[in-house]
Amino acid sequence: MDREEIMLRQLKGQHLLQPVEGLQAAGDLCGFQAQYVFNALHALRLRSGSSDSAGLVKSWTLRGTMHIFPEGELPLFLHEGRRHYLRPCDTMEADERIGKERKAYFARLVLDSVAEGMGERELLRQRCLAAGMTETEEESLFSPWGGMLRALCEEGRLCYKVQEKKEFMLCQPFEPVEEKAARLALARRYFCHYGPATIKDAAYFFGATQAQVKDWLSELPVSSVVCEGRTYFTLDEGPISGSIPDCLFLAGFDPLMLGYQKTESLYLPPEHLRGIFSLAGIVMPALLLRGRVAGRWKRTGKKLRITAFAPLSREDKERIAGSAEELWSGVKLEFQ
Repeated sequence: MDREEIMLRQLKGQHLLQPVEGLQAAGDLCGFQAQYVFNALHALRLRSGSSDSAGLVKSWTLRGTMHIFPEGELPLFLHEGRRHYLRPCDTMEADERIGKERKAYFARLVLDSVAEGMGERELLRQRCLAAGMTETEEESLFSPWGGMLRALCEEGRLCYKVQEKKEFMLCQPFEPVEEKAARLALARRYFCHYGPATIKDAAYFFGATQAQVKDWLSELPVSSVVCEGRTYFTLDEGPISGSIPDCLFLAGFDPLMLGYQKTESLYLPPEHLRGIFSLAGIVMPALLLRGRVAGRWKRTGKKLRITAFAPLSREDKERIAGSAEELWSGVKLEFQ
């Protein structure tokens, strides 16, 4: 299997060659990272033809980061034994600003308010203030990076609605999937839809150790191929056809960028790494030309700014313009 076939199989698995229904795309790819929800919705649109978020919810899942994923899969994504860094204020335990009983009191108030239809974060904050929450307690309960609201999401009692406005909804009661079964199920999805992928790729994606990945592989019916000195594993050996798309406007934090070890990405030339992965942890929307990152993009209303990492030919500019028009009819391009 050569480099181009590996890329073609990855693009197929990620539903970038043939769109599928939105819930399937979000589930297959283990959710879409969603610090900025418009990025996640664009990633969804690329793979389903629509940014309709019906049936999706938003919460902290893989790597302890915010993702959108199917509501029906809360038991899997919020499985038992999840381990990622949480500050004391992100739990229901006492912290330096508020005691455990006091935190539990405001948690009940929040849950009751959401059940009554008052799910907007600001309205919840105002209700807690009216109930006696102090400024010091607010720093914990409504921390911009999580706080008590995150604790309730981590417990599977609340989740975010998939929208720009910060609004919560109650989770339907569920039994979390047992840890080992959940991790193996997620690994199966990864090697099916991100594969062929290396052990380093999977460790990077899951925030796991390479030893953990090897354990998963030992229980999965994967096949392996060697390309350019690297061993790739996959669960999809079916026939492959088609070609790498001429132009793709990937989302910020797109699975095609986050799904593989960034310094060994088949799509991202090393010299352009910092043009996409910033030192602040932001993953910019990448412009892909024939399977290679050629720049990044930013759309503001009807204006689309293309920041090219190398001079573009007239033919490439025409391809970019054509793909942009398919996504955003009437958009005006500006090349930098």
